[in-house]
Parts: sequence; C-alpha cells; structure tokens
Amino acid sequence: MIFTTKAEYGVRLLVELGRQGSGQTVSLKAISEAEALPLAYLERIVALLKKAGLVESTRGAHGGYRLARAPETITMDEVVLSLEGAVAPMSCFIDDSEEGRVLCSHLGDQGRGCATKLLWTRVQGGVIKALAQTTLAELVAFSDRTPAPAPNAPVAV
Repeated sequence: MIFTTKAEYGVRLLVELGRQGSGQTVSLKAISEAEALPLAYLERIVALLKKAGLVESTRGAHGGYRLARAPETITMDEVVLSLEGAVAPMSCFIDDSEEGRVLCSHLGDQGRGCATKLLWTRVQGGVIKALAQTTLAELVAFSDRTPAPAPNAPVAV
C-alpha cells in the first residue's frame, strides 16, 4: 500500500505545528521553508486538515496555523484518513465504512467472494491499527530526539 505525498506532507506539517508551544501559530511559508515542501500544495493540505478539525487558523500579521487539539489526542489514522480517504491495500478493495464491511469489486467470483479478501482485510486492519496507535505527540518526540553518533565515529573530548 502506497500513501501519497498528501499524507506524507500532511504529517510533516502537523509535526512542525506540534513542535510549537501551546497556542503558537506558524505560517505555512515557514513550514514550507523548514520542510522544503511546496507552499501551494501545503495550502491544499492544510485546508483538508482544517476541515477535519485537526488545525485552526488565525488571520493577521501574527496569524498562521496551530493544532486544534493537543498532540496526544491526534492519532495518525484520523490524519491519514482525512487526507487520503479510505485506506485500501488493493485497487479492487472497497472499504464501505458506513456499513462496517469490506467489499470486493471482482465480478467474476461466481458468488463465492474474492479468494484474497481475507488477506486484504487483515492488511487493512493492521495498517489502521498501527495508525490509530500512533499519536502526533509520539512523532514530535521522535523528531526532536538527538541523533545517536554513528558507529566508529570520532568522539569529541
């Protein structure tokens, strides 16, 4: 399963916002420069995140974007789903979330159901579980850690 740059850039944008103090706003231009991401694309991504209630904006000279909730309460499943839509491991796999079931778009199965549906259902469930168990706070902490010295690297004394 391949996620698009929308998910990658959206998560990176949220990590940058998470690094800020509580209530601090950041301009998209600053995030674009810090992360070397295209500003026009970030504008489209932040609109989706705002619609999902994950970020909020302030206008004016000191305006910008900030997290709408604490980083500990933002999970990656809601982020990725707000940016990518349904998470599907195969193009023939349709997540009918409203009905709580997974549909297979294969037509030639003679009414038996797709032979691989169980596998792709488990793959999807595993991905969603991993995303749901990962918070923005964890990603911010991970990104702020000091890199370990390389093996056999000279140590300054």
